[in-house]
Amino acid sequence: MPKMKPHSGMKKRVKVTGSGKLRRGKVGRRTHLVQKQSSGRTRLEDGVKDVAKADVPRVKKMLGL
Repeated sequence: MPKMKPHSGMKKRVKVTGSGKLRRGKVGRRTHLVQKQSSGRTRLEDGVKDVAKADVPRVKKMLGL
């Protein structure tokens, strides 16, 4: 049986923590349009969040976990 390959787009966007949680970056930062935004808005959109509970099984399947 062939090996399962992870979804290459998902593995770039989601990281697995040591405890097994899935973390993702917030939207709106990976664009050239960010230069128009105020620095306050940029700071608000900074950082990472947990993947929504409803999406965790689908994301894990895509990552091959």
